[in-house]
Amino acid sequence: MTDYCCDVIVHIDETLDNETLAQLEKTIGNERGIYSACINETARHLMVVDYDPIDISAQTILTQIHHQGLHAELIGL
Repeated sequence: MTDYCCDVIVHIDETLDNETLAQLEKTIGNERGIYSACINETARHLMVVDYDPIDISAQTILTQIHHQGLHAELIGL
């Protein structure tokens, strides 16, 4: 079995508190195919997501963030 790894940066429009950011990282990080989801400490509106494109797409990641009631865009990597 081969694992593939892609990265994407997601721009989150809302300003979120620490608890909400931690919950978002956990929620996205627990999705199948996600290796990690990390908020940038100095640019708290950016999340870097490492994922397996065989298991999940960048668009699905964005949809999961939208399901949290947030506005966000993919800005690439």
